[in-house]
Amino acid sequence: MEALSILERFKVNAALVDLQMPKMDGLTLLTEIKEKYPGIMVIILTGLGGINEAVQAIKLGAVDFLKKPFPSAELRVRVDQLYRIWLLQEENKSLKKEIDFSFGFERLVGNSTAMLKLKEMIAHIGKSDASVLIQGETGTGKELVARAIHFHSPRADSPFVPIDCAAISESIIESELFGHVKGAFTGAHIAAPGLIRSAEDGTVFFDEIGELSPAIQAKMLRTIQEREVRPVGSAKSNPANIRVLAATNRDLEKEVGEGRFREDLFYRLNVVTVQVPPLRKRKEDIALLARYFIQRFKTDFSSIEGISDETLQIMYRHDWPGNIRELENAVIRAIALGKGKEILPIDLPPTLYSETRFSPDSRQSSALTGDSLAAYEQAAINNALQKCNGNRKKAAQILGIGEATLYRKLKIYQVSPLKEGGNEKK
Repeated sequence: MEALSILERFKVNAALVDLQMPKMDGLTLLTEIKEKYPGIMVIILTGLGGINEAVQAIKLGAVDFLKKPFPSAELRVRVDQLYRIWLLQEENKSLKKEIDFSFGFERLVGNSTAMLKLKEMIAHIGKSDASVLIQGETGTGKELVARAIHFHSPRADSPFVPIDCAAISESIIESELFGHVKGAFTGAHIAAPGLIRSAEDGTVFFDEIGELSPAIQAKMLRTIQEREVRPVGSAKSNPANIRVLAATNRDLEKEVGEGRFREDLFYRLNVVTVQVPPLRKRKEDIALLARYFIQRFKTDFSSIEGISDETLQIMYRHDWPGNIRELENAVIRAIALGKGKEILPIDLPPTLYSETRFSPDSRQSSALTGDSLAAYEQAAINNALQKCNGNRKKAAQILGIGEATLYRKLKIYQVSPLKEGGNEKK
């Protein structure tokens, strides 16, 4: 009776229970313990004549029994065994919690509040079959979010088909998406099902969906509404059992208002909206992300194993306009250039570290030095142009400014545009 009173007031992991006790014997106490506190491990203590009761106790849930009298060393061994079992159970519990929450999020690295909320939302909406619109800046990892949603859905064992709407030529996109019948056009020697139907029973992810033309948007609307696909050149539609996820770095509501995106398609896609946070709003994840990229991209020929505190401080001060992709590129560059065991400030790209910002190959004016706003701006422009091989339109998109603004700043800073194959990128 006293033991039950103790259990009500204290957390107990293990109990040594004698068989013979007044008011309540050991078997009755064991039954009460296993009913109310099933996690407690019980060793039964029995006299020479209590073997049958000890066997019964094992059947009732006791983990072991000891015959009295016993040496203290034997008791220590038995309790040590229970302690090891307890440690293993606790480790398994912790691992299960971690797996339950993080499984499917391996590449969505981050423990910031913003990322934990995002992962929780993904796990929740993954269970439904609703269309999801994933919004976020370039480089935030929208496709990774889409893959995680698919992983947490009932369709996880079926295909996940990502489609980059901006990368497919306008002349062939209809055939690529919806398929075609034999003879539908010159060169169509055999029928093709198309990317959408290749995801049967699974998930289709339309990346940069804002790039679709009005004609393709109209056909896409019917596909989502009716869950069917009509191939090019066919009068018959085929059923398509798919879930639709879409992503964009554009403001689709604004695009709808300006007539560049169909309102009815927007509402079909925007059943659930997921906003992926930019890196500047989750800077506490930078160290974790940087170390993740080091482990992922280091080779046998690179000496880099970690990152210095000074380098991390520089990274924290940077706004990361290119988000995770920019950080990934910075780490890959540092792994390639670094000579020590840690990434040092000098290993960072010019836009992050002033000593390398004005290197001879950075194409920047030697007159601009120091930490002035103009110097940072010019460094950012040059870095964006280098990433795009001199393509001004793409550089402006990376920088988050209009093309006219970029042209004006190029004249101000007298930046020479990069050339590829002798032809200036317009």
